Amino acid sequence: MQPNIFKKGPTAVQVEKGKTYAWCTCGLSETNPFCDGHHKTIEGFPFKSLKFTAEEDAEVWLCNCKHTKNPPFCDGNHKHLSSI
Repeated sequence: MQPNIFKKGPTAVQVEKGKTYAWCTCGLSETNPFCDGHHKTIEGFPFKSLKFTAEEDAEVWLCNCKHTKNPPFCDGNHKHLSSI
């Protein structure tokens, strides 16, 4: 099963050092790129949030296509997807 492509391009987000964030892996969250728990409403759905802790105060680019090889961060893989 493939995740839903929420958007073909990343979102810039300010993160705070030491704070933990939950990145959406399914692409169905209404608060993308962050998880809102939508995956829990679909029985047998194999996706769950990916939690990460910011190492520093910074702007990061979070993946919205859900096909990054470096989750939760954008690696440019959206440029190689055929369509959304």
